[in-house]
Amino acid sequence: MRNKYLSYLSDVRRYSQRTCDIYADVLQSFVDFCDGSEDFATLLNVNSIRAYEVYLFDKRKLAARTVSQHLSVLSGFCRFLMKQGVLQSNPVHLVKRPKEEKRLPLFYKDASMESYFEGTKGDPEYGTYEQKLNRLIISMLASCGLRRAELISLNVGSVDLSRQVIRVTGKGDKMREIPLIPSLCEEISLYLSAASSLMEDAYSPESPLLRTRKGARLYPVYVDRVVKKELAAVPGITVRRSPHVLRHTLATELLADGADLNSIKELLGHSSLAATQVYTHNTVERLQSVYKNAHPRAKNGGKNGD
Repeated sequence: MRNKYLSYLSDVRRYSQRTCDIYADVLQSFVDFCDGSEDFATLLNVNSIRAYEVYLFDKRKLAARTVSQHLSVLSGFCRFLMKQGVLQSNPVHLVKRPKEEKRLPLFYKDASMESYFEGTKGDPEYGTYEQKLNRLIISMLASCGLRRAELISLNVGSVDLSRQVIRVTGKGDKMREIPLIPSLCEEISLYLSAASSLMEDAYSPESPLLRTRKGARLYPVYVDRVVKKELAAVPGITVRRSPHVLRHTLATELLADGADLNSIKELLGHSSLAATQVYTHNTVERLQSVYKNAHPRAKNGGKNGD
């Protein structure tokens, strides 16, 4: 039944391989906790799940966020078993979730990103293929808010320079179009021109958009290394250097500049508005900071005329 569920996630729900691997690891962990038994009709009950939660905290020393993820995976599995007639109800619903510490999305300051793009600008006609590729990776992550997997999966045919849009396949194979700013369109054109001197199929719609010098599609570690290298010396960047923080940065800046949540939700490819609302916390924090630094009464401890 476990394998049938994983196949359902992959073939029907169209979950990514990474997500399926996480689900498989959690289910294997629960089976190991139950001494290898897969009699889920008997094992999946409130007492066993509570005992598993305690085991994750006390024995494996997992964080509340990770424990909550384990419970979510088990809950999804229980819903599947209910549809199969194996369970009558979902016992995970009766287990209190661990309290998680709220983590606000990290982001880079606008001045830091401006510093990066100004520092790597140079003459767009020059520069090595790798330099053009590396800058384009940062530009697309920062300007389009792409997930790393979405960036890697882009083909040349995904880009429509005439309409200035890019078609992205997100989670669950959901398609969305993201507008391209003119400077990014120019950058893509210059990159493809450089790629055509190395690869005969550089302009083929089926070819990967972003490729190594040998013509291979990029891979996750490659993108991570480029982001860390490119942002290493940028002034003001003190938080983790990663593709996902660039995605958070775009969302935070858009919200600060007045974009509505629904528009940001569509741009990022979020399935629910709740996932997008987390960026409002960063905006409120920035507003409070501006208020304290700029408001005359706040600066003087509220003693102006009181």
